[in-house]
Amino acid sequence: MRLELRELCKSFGAARALDGVSLSASAGAVHAVLGENGAGKSTLMKILSGAERADAGELRLDGAPFRAESPEAARRAGVSIVYQEPLFCPDLSVRENVLLGHEPMRGPFVDVERSTKIAERALAQVGGSSFGLDTPLLRLAPADRQLVSIARALSNANCKVLILDEPTSALTGADTERLFDIVRKLARQGVTVLYISHFLEEVERIASEYTVLRDGRSVASGRVADATRGALVSLMAGRTVTELFPRSPRTPGETVLELRDLSGRRLPHQVSLSLRRGEVVGIAGLVGSGRTELLRAIYGLDARAAGQVRVNGAEVKALPVALSTHKVGLLSEDRKGEGLAESLSIAENITLSGRAALGPWGLALPGRSRAAAARWIAKLGVRCRGPEQRVGALSGGNQQKVALARLLEQDVDVLLLDEPTRGIDVGSRADIYRLIDELAARGKAVLMVSSYMPELVGICDRIAVMVRGHLGPARPVSERSEHALLLEATG
Repeated sequence: MRLELRELCKSFGAARALDGVSLSASAGAVHAVLGENGAGKSTLMKILSGAERADAGELRLDGAPFRAESPEAARRAGVSIVYQEPLFCPDLSVRENVLLGHEPMRGPFVDVERSTKIAERALAQVGGSSFGLDTPLLRLAPADRQLVSIARALSNANCKVLILDEPTSALTGADTERLFDIVRKLARQGVTVLYISHFLEEVERIASEYTVLRDGRSVASGRVADATRGALVSLMAGRTVTELFPRSPRTPGETVLELRDLSGRRLPHQVSLSLRRGEVVGIAGLVGSGRTELLRAIYGLDARAAGQVRVNGAEVKALPVALSTHKVGLLSEDRKGEGLAESLSIAENITLSGRAALGPWGLALPGRSRAAAARWIAKLGVRCRGPEQRVGALSGGNQQKVALARLLEQDVDVLLLDEPTRGIDVGSRADIYRLIDELAARGKAVLMVSSYMPELVGICDRIAVMVRGHLGPARPVSERSEHALLLEATG
């Protein structure tokens, strides 16, 4: 057995993050680690990679006791990790990013010749031959940056265990297939891959073993081939998720948002679209097709080069405050950079855009702010210690619910949702799908961008496909399929 964890425990103050987690992964296996946000996956991986220390329990690597006192110690022992949001130095070259922090030295200087050989070998393992070692990282596409992050982990010639945390969250379908080929190749070479993903269809294709975590405990392990998707979902959520894509009766009303030949400075190009009350319209397309730029141009975050945005028949200026006044709200795909103020509390984040209603003279009374937040915490099932907890301490799924709660507190009529379920677990996704369905049934209008075709087909009334900045017609979902959407998106 390559890796064995026995009864690992870890607490942060009074919060118990791990409460007796056990896991066994074979050499050359792709072992899926499953669980909702907050289940303990991140804490477990931090312990394995040396970023945190367990309070109790035993770790064994190739049969010998293993205790990573630091990330460098874990690396020397053969454990490398690729985080969901890896840290890069974008102005440095590919070579410098692959060797960052582990540069071979010749006296006081970096040994460039050895660095080149190590970087070339690591990149060859991941098929990164389409770009040069001297290319600045900022010039690479997101998928190629992901390859560089994996190459950095594999630059450790002693790599025995590779941890991949949500590795496909920013990848297109073709790039995901390339990643799967890399993972299979590494497994054949004897590397054990711990694969963390919220997409069970990926797990079924790439993993041979699995362990499910829930509330800091390991609740099940086994062979992926012997488990059904429904059983895994129930194990992760601790409940039976009977209907992942709910659909209440919807009666589309009058047009509330209309785009007329809308163009941005770079993207999109002459987009025309109408959105009615009581319907969910999805926008499919590959990363870089202009989907996000379209929502930002509508909301006024990006400059408009031409065209009109009309809300309830009135043309609206390209200013977020103007759109907000017309009860249009945007949920950014960049949750950390734009969606939330992570250093502020849940209550402050939820009421940040509507503080005038919480007290006199534009002041927000703390009691009213906490009460407003408490209502949304209860309604959306946000798992937290209370309204005053810092948002940065929440799991990804709960952070996303807080970001949505801010739009609901504003009582917007039009919701522009950019990748609303990216990087969150299946249970939280089901909660957000249910919320979107409820909003549409109440007459709200939802325009939703997503890279995940099943959710577009599952919850939308109409779907349009964006290719190279151009948006096709929004057709009824009954005329769409995942396969057809992907074919259209690839141009």
